[in-house]
Amino acid sequence: MEKRGLALAALVVIPLLLIGVYIFVSTSTPTGTVNAHYTRFTIDGRSFNLTYLATNQSERDKGLMDTKITNTTTELFVFSTSDYYPFWMYHVNSSLDIIWVSATNGSGPVVYLLQNVPGCSFLCPNYQPTAKANMVLEAKAGFAKANSVMVGTIISFG
Repeated sequence: MEKRGLALAALVVIPLLLIGVYIFVSTSTPTGTVNAHYTRFTIDGRSFNLTYLATNQSERDKGLMDTKITNTTTELFVFSTSDYYPFWMYHVNSSLDIIWVSATNGSGPVVYLLQNVPGCSFLCPNYQPTAKANMVLEAKAGFAKANSVMVGTIISFG
């Protein structure tokens, strides 16, 4: 009888948790579209191509989920206002560096950085910055270290 009670509790609790996570994630980010056409970014004179650009809610929701990630894969998330935008790694098949940038006219300092964030397939945590940003750059884990990216590093997008 005790096993049936645990199974029933799991059938109720797990869907409620998933609904709660969905509501939190879907209401914690803006839904507006940003008119941005960035294709590259520069760090300390070194230029890199952007693989993906997320300027609307649908693109932000997808992120790098279920995407093959290589050493050169990058995605830039652009928001219309600065805020504490959380990210999660649901169905991302590689660890990533997540870099929050406070940009004006396409250029600005890194304000928060997480390195080697692992992918996740169930009950994924949110990663929230401690500073407001309006752009978030994702790259394969090791990118920040290899390019000496740290809080305060200036990144320019074009």
